[in-house]
Amino acid sequence: NGAICIQPCSPSFHGETSFVCKDRKWQMFTDACASLDVQSLFQHRTSCLVVAVASFSFCSLIFSNLFSSLQRISESDFSCIIPDILSSPATPGNIADIVELLKKISLLLSENVNRGKMQSYSRIANHILNSSIVSNWAFVKDRNASSILLDSVNLFAGKLLLRNGSESVQEHFISTKGYSIQKNTSGKSFDFSVEFSNTGNITGHVLIPEEELLKLPKTSKAVSIAFPTLGAIIETNRLDPVFVNGMVLSVSLPEELQHILLTFEKVNKLENIKAQCVGWHSTERRWDNRACKMKSDNISNVVCICKHHRRTFKSFSILMSPTMLRNAVLDYTTRVGLGLSIFSLVLCLIIETVVWHHVTKTEITYMRHFCLVNIATSLLIADILFILTAIVHNTALNYQLCVAATFFLHFFYLALFFWMFTLGLLILYGLLLIFFKITRSVFIATAFSIGYGCPLVISILTVAITEPKNGYLRSGACWLNWYETKALLAFVVPALSIIVVNVVVVVVVVVKTGRSSVGEGCKSQDLSNMIRISKNVALLTPLLGLTWGFGLATIVDSRSLAFHVTFALLNAFQGFFILLFGTLLDRKTREALRMNCLSSKRKCSLEK
Repeated sequence: NGAICIQPCSPSFHGETSFVCKDRKWQMFTDACASLDVQSLFQHRTSCLVVAVASFSFCSLIFSNLFSSLQRISESDFSCIIPDILSSPATPGNIADIVELLKKISLLLSENVNRGKMQSYSRIANHILNSSIVSNWAFVKDRNASSILLDSVNLFAGKLLLRNGSESVQEHFISTKGYSIQKNTSGKSFDFSVEFSNTGNITGHVLIPEEELLKLPKTSKAVSIAFPTLGAIIETNRLDPVFVNGMVLSVSLPEELQHILLTFEKVNKLENIKAQCVGWHSTERRWDNRACKMKSDNISNVVCICKHHRRTFKSFSILMSPTMLRNAVLDYTTRVGLGLSIFSLVLCLIIETVVWHHVTKTEITYMRHFCLVNIATSLLIADILFILTAIVHNTALNYQLCVAATFFLHFFYLALFFWMFTLGLLILYGLLLIFFKITRSVFIATAFSIGYGCPLVISILTVAITEPKNGYLRSGACWLNWYETKALLAFVVPALSIIVVNVVVVVVVVVKTGRSSVGEGCKSQDLSNMIRISKNVALLTPLLGLTWGFGLATIVDSRSLAFHVTFALLNAFQGFFILLFGTLLDRKTREALRMNCLSSKRKCSLEK
């Protein structure tokens, strides 16, 4: 795996194709085979004043020669190259060359962009934005080609000259509109309806609020561009498990204007999956949810309030995630499970308070119940925080609150694990170090250092390292980021390590209890030992976090509904498991409860 093979192109193309070995099969990685050359693009025509160049292929070494000639083009448009471009196949190699061509045109020929130039430019861009060739973009050698195309179009269209105060240039897969704007007018809007595929159109709407127009010192220009397919093209070269669910809308506005309202029609109108408003960060070349906040979201449309910035945020869209499985069964399981978990944990703490003096008479029982109370407390707070993060999940609207909620959620889930780890160490201490005794004060100090000290250090380091890079939060959720900064490793690594240690504890308990029954030679006794071992495993498994193994499985295979439902079921009901196995099934706790109830009845009878 990982080996790369490079093959030459067919005789009618120049360049090369690379393949990568994956799962013992060769798969295409990049395709740089191109058929375009300067002879076919820049021959002498009546509409162009271009000096022909001998032979040319779109290589970086020759581009400077070509565009020194391009700079001699007169005020007329460059429509002469369009027939050759439109007749060429939209292969990955040709796509890369056309992107580079559009980039150079934007840099060198973007002065006095009249309607004719904009039409010619749009026709060239439309050729590589066609919905039928989106899959070809996955094999373009430059993984940033789609971002370069977006920046190039924005730069060129931003120089569009307006005739009589407005202009409109429309192709199937790119549409450009411009208007003159001034402070004494009501809000200005741009309406788009462009083709997404052969099945129909999608719509978009840009509105500059009246209060923003009041900031204008003089009459200015506003230009907006709609790309119905560019979102899908950007996805082909990104690893994020999200996809653009509407058109990409770009705007070119005066610096005084910052906030705009955008309405996106959803491509996939799925009722149970919420959208997320985002802006394209042109410097970091990624979608950023800090650029926008959501105003409304229904099954068909999303309204976003976005902040325009000339250097960073000029393009906007909406995202949805196929891995955010908002399945009705999953949501119902989580809600019911969390409610039962919180109720169970509160009941567990009440019972522990009632029976505390009866069940903590020895050092070992004191330590066990001390760990149990802290496990229940950590999980209870984590469950409550989980509900709060679901309420403030829109990170653009509640960013600081979301950071705080994520920090404490991270801390208390880690505390849950480390107290489970402490309980595991206590079990090993009780089984293996029979003759070594520790005092209660030493145990409490050690337990607090492990149970809360370690999680606090990890949580602080995580937020301190990732938050300055804006990589602490996951996109669209109040939880640790994975795809940009791998902040989630600060939870996964300790959790996985503790799970492994606790599995070892379970094995030691099984072996130890099994050896204690050897030699008793009775079938009924063997059965009794099996029951004892089963009880030990049944007790330790939920308490020591083995159910979180399914949580790690949801990260490995995030599309598996079975993993999500199983983890939601086990995790949400873990509070009930702690109440059941840690409290209700404990013989001494039941006896203490019975004694307390009898004592209460006696007091009541005496009072009567």
